[in-house]
Amino acid sequence: MMPRRPSGTGILPVRIETHRRDARATKNSLFRLSLLLSALFAVAAMAPPSQPITLPPEQAAKEGRALVDEMLSQPPDASTTTGVLAIRSKIGYREILVDFQTTVTSTNWLSDYKAHYSDATRHILILHTPNHPNTYTQFASARNEDDEKIDNRNSAQPVKDIWAPFAGSDFSIADLGLEFLHWPDQKLLQKEMKRSRSCRVLESTNPNPAAGGYAKVKSWVDNESHGILLAQAFDAKGNKLKEFAPGDFSKSKTTGQWQLGKMQISNFQTDSSTTVRFDVDK
Repeated sequence: MMPRRPSGTGILPVRIETHRRDARATKNSLFRLSLLLSALFAVAAMAPPSQPITLPPEQAAKEGRALVDEMLSQPPDASTTTGVLAIRSKIGYREILVDFQTTVTSTNWLSDYKAHYSDATRHILILHTPNHPNTYTQFASARNEDDEKIDNRNSAQPVKDIWAPFAGSDFSIADLGLEFLHWPDQKLLQKEMKRSRSCRVLESTNPNPAAGGYAKVKSWVDNESHGILLAQAFDAKGNKLKEFAPGDFSKSKTTGQWQLGKMQISNFQTDSSTTVRFDVDK
């Protein structure tokens, strides 16, 4: 049974027994009570913490640059993950097996993305080095007569168009490298809640957008993990081009760590979408 709530305001029981006090004590008590009520009304009038906080331009640029520098300086954990690219478009639906591998060294880290076809495997290698631009390299693996994959590292060459789609999906190669974080113009627009998490809203602007590329990206960055909970990309005309969102988080029974089950990107201008479903430890 729930205990009875004390009488009074319903927040704090307030009781002034004037018959036990002289006039001066009563006056002091009422004065303190009026101060307390004034403070309560002032707090009630303030915007709740969940309301967005918009930053002035100078502070927005300073904090935006600091946030991006911090994100780019933190290497991820080394990992190897497999999954499926599920691509939906006007021409139909198809699935492609993919591998994701991250290798970390003392000075940089390398992301290896592999898309497996019936006759070949195509790789995209992205080298991340703090305070330096990303380096994008591609090469292909073919099958020999014994149906074994042979890596042809001699075919490695720089990626000419980082805005080209990865394995025909809605993810561009630049998306895989989070290229927008390397643009010079970074602003922290505001601080707000997104998906029940405290976030900072980052606006990244591309001064020279390439054909098919993004002119601006707006992303919601989790305060605690620095992970991107949502990102929206816009073209040079200000129209929304793509939206990216991770999903299906679960805790591994083996390690006890949280793991990402899938992530999805939607292209509003081609009416298509791609979902990466990861093989996670359930």
